[in-house]
Amino acid sequence: MTYSGNTTRASKCLMLLALAMTILTATVEPQAAEVHKTTFKLYPNPPFASCFGSNATADVAVVRGNLADTLHITGQNFQPNLAFDLFTIQRTQLLPDGQVNPNFTNFGLAWYQTDLESDQYGNINATIHTILLDQIFGFDPDVTLAPTNTFHVGFWFNNPKDAVPCGFNADNPTPFNGQHVAGPNAMISVPNAKTNLGPLCTAPVKQGNTYVCNINQ
Repeated sequence: MTYSGNTTRASKCLMLLALAMTILTATVEPQAAEVHKTTFKLYPNPPFASCFGSNATADVAVVRGNLADTLHITGQNFQPNLAFDLFTIQRTQLLPDGQVNPNFTNFGLAWYQTDLESDQYGNINATIHTILLDQIFGFDPDVTLAPTNTFHVGFWFNNPKDAVPCGFNADNPTPFNGQHVAGPNAMISVPNAKTNLGPLCTAPVKQGNTYVCNINQ
């Protein structure tokens, strides 16, 4: 009887331990590993694609660094010797499938990053080093602009006249170059279909019915 009682108590202890482990496993979610590198494509702004190359492609790779990240952009099949201006921006005018968003209003906060130029063969190749993944933002207390992320990447025609054959009005330029007299957007990233965030956010977390980026990454 003594052995039977000890065995029963030991079995109960094991059952309680197993139950506790099950509850702990079910309630504690493992933290996602930090993303070291992300890659994504830029999509053409449909009305102006033929003015830089209807078959043009642009690929972006971003590698996380200790103090700053590295972005490398490569492009092919562009019309040769075209100048562009690369920005990180708050919003894109494209839907996840690359089509124009009919509800788009404006790009929001834009952050000038570098100049681009297609070479004589129609290739683009450029690298920048700055804060990019998960934490890129700007703010301006003068206009009560709270910290605002720019998780999208895109580039604009530097010369507005380059987009005139596609219907752009060069007398009404955009501010997307150093002189604030640029052409329209040429290519840009698209939002994630699930989170609606740009590709520079690699650590989305859900808050209510929307997603935000985990700035602790």
